[in-house]
Amino acid sequence: MNMTMSSAAELASALQKGETTSVECTTAFLDRIDSTNRTINAFLSVDRDGALAKAEAVDAARSKGKPLGPLAGLPVAVKDVLCTVDQRTSCASRMLKTYEPPYDADVVRRLREADAVILGKTNMDEFAMGGSNENSAYGLVRNPWDTDRAPGGSSGGSAAAVAADMAPLAIGSDTGGSIRQPAGLCGITGLKPTYGRVSRRGLIAFSSSLDQIGPMARSAKECAMLLQAIAGHDPGDSTSLDTAVPDYMADLEKPLNGLRIGRVAEHFSEGLDPEVAEHVEQTFAAYEAAGATIHEVELPHAAYGVPTYYLIAPSEASSNLARYDGAHYGHRWDGTTTDDTGITTFDSPLVEMYCRSRAEGFGPEVKRRIMLGTYALSAGYYDAYYAKALRVRRLIRNDFTQAFEKVDLIGGPVSATPAFKLGEKTDDPVAMYLVDLYTVGANLAGIGGISFPCGFTKGKLPVGFQLQGPALSEPLLLQAAHHYQQTTDWHLQRTAAISS
Repeated sequence: MNMTMSSAAELASALQKGETTSVECTTAFLDRIDSTNRTINAFLSVDRDGALAKAEAVDAARSKGKPLGPLAGLPVAVKDVLCTVDQRTSCASRMLKTYEPPYDADVVRRLREADAVILGKTNMDEFAMGGSNENSAYGLVRNPWDTDRAPGGSSGGSAAAVAADMAPLAIGSDTGGSIRQPAGLCGITGLKPTYGRVSRRGLIAFSSSLDQIGPMARSAKECAMLLQAIAGHDPGDSTSLDTAVPDYMADLEKPLNGLRIGRVAEHFSEGLDPEVAEHVEQTFAAYEAAGATIHEVELPHAAYGVPTYYLIAPSEASSNLARYDGAHYGHRWDGTTTDDTGITTFDSPLVEMYCRSRAEGFGPEVKRRIMLGTYALSAGYYDAYYAKALRVRRLIRNDFTQAFEKVDLIGGPVSATPAFKLGEKTDDPVAMYLVDLYTVGANLAGIGGISFPCGFTKGKLPVGFQLQGPALSEPLLLQAAHHYQQTTDWHLQRTAAISS
C-alpha cells in the first residue's frame, strides 16, 4: 500500500492486521517530509530518531500482544505552539528560538498515551497571530495546491502537512479560525472544539479566552479518531470542562433525517467570491437531498465579530506576552546590536535590555497586536474599547444561542475567497484581518465548528464549507461532515502541484 496516500483509518486497519508495521509507516512519512518540506516548509523540526524509536516500541508491544492505545503507530504532526519535552517549542518566533520545555502539553501527553508517533513540530504564524502563515520567523508556508499561494493561518503548517501527505493527522490551534480557515484553503478537514473540551495546558497562549486546540486530517472520521484521544478534563487547566467525553465514532453513520441547518443570508453578501458561493450553495442542496432541512437564521451582531475579536484578542495577547522581557523568559539582547526600537534614550540599562530584547525577539505582526492590545487596555480607553468589546461579545454569543433554538447547526463558507497569493495582503492588515470574517464568531461564543472541502474553483483551488454547532455538539458536527464525505470525494483529492 502507498502509506502516504492512505488515510489514518486505513493505516490503523493495516497496522492492526499486521499488513504493515509502524516503523514502515513512520519511515514512509519521514521520507515524504524529507522530499517535500523544502518546498512547503510545513515542518519547523522533525524528530526522526524519536519517531522511529516510538514506532519500534509500538511494533514490539504489538508483536507481544500487549495492550496499545487507540492511535498506536499512527504518525501525528504537532503545531509548534504546544510544549514538547523532547523538542524545541518556538511558536515560530525568534523570542523562543532556544526554548526547550521541561514538560509536555496535556494534548501531547494524551497523544503519547494513545501511542501516537509524533513526527515533529509544524510551522505557524508567530505566536499564532496571522491568517496566512507568512508571519513565521522561520519562513512562510506554501499551499500544496499552489505553492505561490498562502495555506491560511495560523495553523498553516499543520494544514499543509496533511494536504501534502507529510502526515495523516495533525494538531492545530484555533483562536479566530486558525484551524478551520487553513483547513478550508488546503482542502482538508479541521475541527475547532467547544472551548474547554480540550485542555489548553502547555499551549503557549495567544488569547486565553479564545484559544482552543483541535484535530486536522483528511476526513471527519479521522478528526473523530484524533479528538477521541485528546479530549477530556484536565485538573491542571482551570478552563477545562469537567464533562464526560462521548464516543465520537459512535454516531458517525446515523442518517441526517430531521437535521436542521441554518443559513445566514448576510454570509452571502458583497465580498464573497462567486465560485465559493456556488459550491457552498451546492453543499446546502446536498444536505437537503440527504434529509436535512435548511432554514434562514439571523446573527444580527455578526458584522461586529471581527472588530470585537481584534480588540479582545490583542488585549489578551499584550498581557500574555508581557512575560517575554529578556529577564525571565525568551530572547535576551546580547548588548551588542543596535536594532532600531524607535527609542533614542533609555531610563536605565535594564529598560534598554527590555526594549531591545522585545524589539529583536518579536516580529512585526506580533508587535502590532501587542500595541493594539496595550492601547485598548490603557487608562482612558479601556471602557471605550475593551469593555465595550466584551459587551458586544455577549451579544454575539446570545445571537448564536437564539439561532440554535431554531436549528441544530449553522452552515456557510469558511473563507470569502479561495487561497490568496503570498504577499497579496501583507501590506493591508485590515484586509488580512477580514479573512476571519466567518470564523471568529465561534471563538467569541465558545462553540464548536468544523471545516471540510466542498469543491474546487476553476483554478483547482479548494473551497471549504463550515458547520457551527452549540457547545459540546462535536458528535453532531462530525456526523454531519462525515455524512457529506460519504457521498462526495472532495476530501480525497490530491494536489498535482507537488509530486506524490
